[in-house]
Amino acid sequence: MAATKSEEAAEGARPRSTKKKKKLILLALPLVLTGIGAGLWFSGILPGMLGPHAPERAAVEHAAPAPRVPVFVAMPDITANLNAPGRRAFIRLKSQMEVSGAQDAATLQAAMPRLVDLFTTYLREIRPEELRGSAGTHRLREELIARANIAASPARVTDVLFTEILVQ
Repeated sequence: MAATKSEEAAEGARPRSTKKKKKLILLALPLVLTGIGAGLWFSGILPGMLGPHAPERAAVEHAAPAPRVPVFVAMPDITANLNAPGRRAFIRLKSQMEVSGAQDAATLQAAMPRLVDLFTTYLREIRPEELRGSAGTHRLREELIARANIAASPARVTDVLFTEILVQ
């Protein structure tokens, strides 16, 4: 009976080794095919086999779009009193809006009365201390851009350029 157990064990080992070989082949085959495909692609052989215009088509698809020329729209001068309890403080602001195209510039010009109203209302709520330094100017720019994008939607204002800021 001991001989039969060893014979059964020997027979059981053979199918296991064939199962392992099958698993190895099933796992290794996709990796080998992927490696061959990548090698052919990066060596330039596979794109050449796909057609004579395949590399040209890929170059055209990956070409950068033509750069847009920004359009600047001058804002009217805004003078507003600041929120300074117990004293008088004023701001005089000259600025220009940068948009990405002539169509956005036309939309911005149509919304100009609303923009002036929003900017003036916002400036009246600012305290003079909030405008000090480059951080204050940066915050003012970001707030004006946000308000301009809301007021002149669907036009997109990309920047506000200050020509003059006078706080008195």
